[in-house]
Amino acid sequence: MKNNVIARVVAKLTIPGILLFALYVQFHGDYGPGGGFQAGVIFGAGFILYGMVFGLENLRKVVPPQVTTTAIAVGVLLYGGVGIVSELLGANYLDYSALAPDPHDGQHIGIIVVELGVGITVAAVMMTIFTAFAGRQR
Repeated sequence: MKNNVIARVVAKLTIPGILLFALYVQFHGDYGPGGGFQAGVIFGAGFILYGMVFGLENLRKVVPPQVTTTAIAVGVLLYGGVGIVSELLGANYLDYSALAPDPHDGQHIGIIVVELGVGITVAAVMMTIFTAFAGRQR
């Protein structure tokens, strides 16, 4: 699709909207439908669309493999870190109520950080799987 002008123009117009919608789903997930997994899938799909239209090498220039590998680890650490912090504060693993003096605020903080970790990990895993399969030689 590298030489298809229509695909390139449509991709340039839609990819920013896709990424913005992913951020909306990510940060609106605690108030409505959505959350980290859905946002990560949408965010990853935006970059996969970029890779399909502009080529795998251009995708690797925009998001190098080291970035996706690091993002996977950071996302998992965010998720697990919230659980460890809540245990260090004397509560059960992933008991968000311990994260702030007001339990409601603690739950809000905990779910945002955990969902962010899930979103980062899912998006990075999707891009890693796509680049692994798309870059495979016959």
